[in-house]
Amino acid sequence: MSTPPSFETVAIELGEGPDEAGIGWLFFDRPDKRNAMNPTLNREMIAALEWLEAADEVRVVVLTGRGEAWSAGMDLQEYFREVDAAPPHVELRARRDSAEWQWRRLIHFAKPTIAMVNGWCFGGAFTPLVCCDLAIAAEDASFGLSEVNWGIPPGGLVSRALAETIPARDAQWYVMTGERFDGRQASAMRLVNEAVPGDRLRARTVEVASRLAGMNTHVLRAAKVGVKKVRQMSWDVAEDYLYAKLDAATGHDPEQGKQQGLTQFLDDKTYRPGLGAYERS
Repeated sequence: MSTPPSFETVAIELGEGPDEAGIGWLFFDRPDKRNAMNPTLNREMIAALEWLEAADEVRVVVLTGRGEAWSAGMDLQEYFREVDAAPPHVELRARRDSAEWQWRRLIHFAKPTIAMVNGWCFGGAFTPLVCCDLAIAAEDASFGLSEVNWGIPPGGLVSRALAETIPARDAQWYVMTGERFDGRQASAMRLVNEAVPGDRLRARTVEVASRLAGMNTHVLRAAKVGVKKVRQMSWDVAEDYLYAKLDAATGHDPEQGKQQGLTQFLDDKTYRPGLGAYERS
């Protein structure tokens, strides 16, 4: 097993024990700042995702926060005041790095990703939350779009992320009022897939991640990319794209999962597709 690199503002840990086999834990690691995202964190997230993508032992990535927060959004001191006072190229790089790791790399990551929201999730943190494939939150996690409270509209792609996931009326309400909501409400709005008691959050996340880790990663990637891409396509274009994706996924699958699944279901009678994944050899 390879050793993860060390960083200043993020951390990588590999799952321990058989229950967490294949899970790579990626942490926002600025607990003293409620894991607020600064330019250094954005740069280090790019490197961390590159490492996790290349690590053969990692089959699923869980993004979470160290301490009491998931992420409080952008670091107002470093990302706004200091960057605003710097030469223009500094601001351009800060924005470029932020976009690079979130909606270019994370949203299209080759392996399944899960956001495990353990606490505060504010402002700019909504974008990486939505960029993860799945999201599980603690019931008492606190969410909020506080930008309007201090004089700006939501920055970056936060509004686009909201439009992608929650009903328009809910998006308008929280963007315009700056009110907070908890994990239960986030689940009801479908910002997260589900909310669970805080003391069960890690166990439930491991349960979901382990299930994904045991499946065919090549096929999972094709399936998740298909869902994300077809939203902006017509039905005819989507049909053509998804059939091409199907053919590419099955034709280039190194473990030939389609053949294994058909053999186990039709010939061996050893499993039923509706009840679980095929037995991977």
